[in-house]
Amino acid sequence: MVENYEITNAQVDRLGDQLRTGAIDGDTLRRLDIYRRSFGTAYEEVIGKIRGEVGLEPTGRPAKSTSSIIAKLRRESIRLSQVQDISGARLIVPDIKRQDEVVDKVKSLFEKTIVADRRVKPSHGYRAVHVIVWAGPKFVEIQIRTTFQHKWAETSEKLSDIVDSAIKYGGGDPKLVATLKQTSELVAAVEREELALRECDDKLRKFRDAIKSEIFPITPESSKFRDEADKMQLQVEALVLNVQTNLRSHKDRLEKIFDEIGAVIPQTKVQ
Repeated sequence: MVENYEITNAQVDRLGDQLRTGAIDGDTLRRLDIYRRSFGTAYEEVIGKIRGEVGLEPTGRPAKSTSSIIAKLRRESIRLSQVQDISGARLIVPDIKRQDEVVDKVKSLFEKTIVADRRVKPSHGYRAVHVIVWAGPKFVEIQIRTTFQHKWAETSEKLSDIVDSAIKYGGGDPKLVATLKQTSELVAAVEREELALRECDDKLRKFRDAIKSEIFPITPESSKFRDEADKMQLQVEALVLNVQTNLRSHKDRLEKIFDEIGAVIPQTKVQ
């Protein structure tokens, strides 16, 4: 019965206005709950496709909590019908290469999608790719994060819950905000090195494929060319080693920072 309940966008937005201004009674909360639960079918469709076609196990929620919806309406200049993360799922992948692959795969599964790349424009340090898909027919948001993007987001959430809710949105203790900003920039540095490593690997692969396909006329007599080819390969391999070293250094620093913050969080009391 809930799934078939019809409510127009105008009715949804009037409900949102009530929630934003604080005119909330039992009937308002009942109607919000009906609206929230109407996303269930779309959510199940999205989860099923991700499991079946992407081969990953998502975490998620059929509907955003009542308090989160109200807080978002009061924090942002947005109508309730425009909120695209009422229902959402999350995927965690090892690195940026896999992230790009999964984003492309998810986009191919749905006819209508919107991509919000928060690696290009981070939100208060938050980095991820959000793919909003149309299913059901409802919007469902799929957050696709790398391991380090997820660790950063989880750290920010914990600090917001325990210390100050404003931290999540760039407010609160300046020292904590600066630490999160620095850590986010380090996550971005890891992503840049991962992309550089991918480019190096591509160059090596193309070079070796060209040799094998005899695009370059390597013969016993062409010693000069052979020397040049060897030199090129050594240069690219040296670049790969340099990128790998930088990548390991950035990752080690990130792990240390996350460990240090994690050690402090349980001891921190709400002021």
